[in-house]
Amino acid sequence: MNPLAPGLLLAPYSDELPPLAPELEKAIRERMQLIPIFKSLGFSKPRLGAGCFECLVARNKEFDGIFDSFHGGLLMTAADSAAAIVSLTVWGAQSRITTTDMNIRFLAPARSDVKLFAQAIKQGRTLIPVTSNFWRDDGTLVAVAQVTYMRLD
Repeated sequence: MNPLAPGLLLAPYSDELPPLAPELEKAIRERMQLIPIFKSLGFSKPRLGAGCFECLVARNKEFDGIFDSFHGGLLMTAADSAAAIVSLTVWGAQSRITTTDMNIRFLAPARSDVKLFAQAIKQGRTLIPVTSNFWRDDGTLVAVAQVTYMRLD
């Protein structure tokens, strides 16, 4: 069994996340501060663990989609960004990484901020597939995404 993913989670995770070395967590948080999209997406209350990341993603009504709800493209961008953070928890805060592929399935509209939980499915030498799931504030699962990251160094 992969030590990073003892089981994939289909509900928000309230327990402790697998621990990261304090210096690695600090370095990832510092790198996150330098990446403009994290601020633009409104990530808040981030929790980091080995192979996982959780946060709230703010709904900004200025960027709503056609159905007066969280725009799906922004959810996909949040899933991609969260997968990047998951990859850094595995390969190190200064790793050079890139997205290789991504997909998302929309299940319900979100008219609130959403909780995002991203988790490594498997760790490879050069690839990490990550699942990123989103929940509304009432606990309804909004979307499930998968993003694969590649290590470039």
